[in-house]
Amino acid sequence: MLILVINCGSSSAKYQLFDLAKRRSLALRRSSVPMVSEAEPLAKGLIERIGQPGHCANHYEAIALIVDALTDKRTGAIKSKDEIDGIGHRVVHGGEEFKTSSLITGKVIKSIEKYAELAPLHNPPSLSGIKACLDILKGIPQVAVFDTSFHQTMPDKAFLYGLPYKYYEKYGIRKYGFHGTSHRWVAKAAAGELNRPLERLKIITCHLGNGCSMAAVDRGKSIDTTMGFTPLEGLLMGTRSGDLDPAVVFYIMEKEELSPQHISDILNKKSGLLGVSGVSNDMRDLLKASKSKSVKMSARAKLAIEIFIYRIEKYIGAYQAAMKGLDAVVFTAGIGEHNPWLVKRIKKDMKSVINKRAKFLVIPANEELLIARDTYEIIRKG
Repeated sequence: MLILVINCGSSSAKYQLFDLAKRRSLALRRSSVPMVSEAEPLAKGLIERIGQPGHCANHYEAIALIVDALTDKRTGAIKSKDEIDGIGHRVVHGGEEFKTSSLITGKVIKSIEKYAELAPLHNPPSLSGIKACLDILKGIPQVAVFDTSFHQTMPDKAFLYGLPYKYYEKYGIRKYGFHGTSHRWVAKAAAGELNRPLERLKIITCHLGNGCSMAAVDRGKSIDTTMGFTPLEGLLMGTRSGDLDPAVVFYIMEKEELSPQHISDILNKKSGLLGVSGVSNDMRDLLKASKSKSVKMSARAKLAIEIFIYRIEKYIGAYQAAMKGLDAVVFTAGIGEHNPWLVKRIKKDMKSVINKRAKFLVIPANEELLIARDTYEIIRKG
C-alpha cells in the first residue's frame, strides 16, 4: 500500500512516499515500531518559500508540483497518481475532539478550521494542503494525524489551569500539548529498544529542537507534557521563553508601552536561547560562542545553555514523581539527537535523583513514518 505523507507549514510543504505493504508480515510478528530501515521512503522532498516571488504561489501549486515530481517519467517513484492508496496529513491542533487520528471528512475539515483559532500558524496551511489533495488527488482517502491527540489521555488535574473554571468551559482554555506524533513515535521505539512492552514502561520523552517539549508517558499514555494552551509553555526553546510568571507580561507591556502583538512576538520570536544569549537560537552557535574570547558573549552563551539544561532536569525529576517511577529517558529531534554531550551531562547530573536502572536513549525522530502507519491502519480497517 502506497501512502503519501504531507506536512504543510506556513511557507513549506514536506512529503514522503512509503510502501507499507512490505511490512505487513512484520506487523503480524512485532508489536513495537519497526526500525527506519524496514520502511525507507520511496521518495521524499521539501518545497520552501511558498508565497514568495519566484516560488509556488500557494500550497495548491506546491501539492501539484509534488505530484508531478512523484510521477515524472524519468525520475518519478510511481507511474501514476492513481497508485497512491492513501494520504496522511500532519495537523497540529485537534482540540479535545480528536483523541486519535481520523479519516478526513467534511466534518473533520470544519473542525480543523475551528481549531485554527488556537493554532493560527499551523492549522491553516494543513487545511490548504488537505483541500489541494482533495482536488488534485480526487478519490484517494486522506487521514489527519493530530499533534494534540496523543496528549488527550492527560488527567484533568494535569491539563487544567488555576483559572476560573468557566474559561475552560467557554473557551477551552487548558493544556493541550504538542509534538504528540514525535513523543508517541519515540516512546514506542524505546519500548522496542528495551525489548519490553510499552504498557509496562514509564518513559520521559524529550523532543529538543528549535521548539522543545517533554512528556511523561506512563504505560503508553501521556499523563503530562510541558507545552500548554500554546507551544509557548514549558522548556526554554530556540526563540520561545517557556515557563514564565504571567505578571511579567503585563509589567513589560506597561513599561515598554507594547501592544499584545508586540509582546507575543517577544515571547515567541525573541526570547529563549536567542533572548538570553543575545547570540543565536541555534545550539551549535551557542557552543561556539561559549568558547569565545569575548567574556560577555561567552558568559551569556553559557548561561543560556545552563538554563536550557536546568529546565530539562527539573521536568525529569517532576515527571518521575508524577509517574511514581522511571524506566527510560529518551532524547530526539535536532538538539536531542546530535548532542551526545548533553545526554551525558544530564545523565550525570540526575544520577543521584532518578531510578538507577533508568536507561538514557537517543532515538531519531520519524514522525512521517508514524503518520504513514496511522493512515495505513485507518484505510485498511475502513
